[in-house]
Amino acid sequence: MGNQLFQEARRFVEMAKSANPNDLDPAVAKAKNALSSAFANSTIAEQAQLQKMQQELDQIQ
Repeated sequence: MGNQLFQEARRFVEMAKSANPNDLDPAVAKAKNALSSAFANSTIAEQAQLQKMQQELDQIQ
């Protein structure tokens, strides 16, 4: 089944990356919140992927 919080974080990051400019700020905020929630409950390998997703978010802001 996998880590549900991790999967949710990935989904929110993808949504933020494809958001139109008017919706970008709230989409990024939701994605960052999901990343924070997922990080505490993830394996080291998942945490590395979450950090990469965080960097992707930082680049689109």
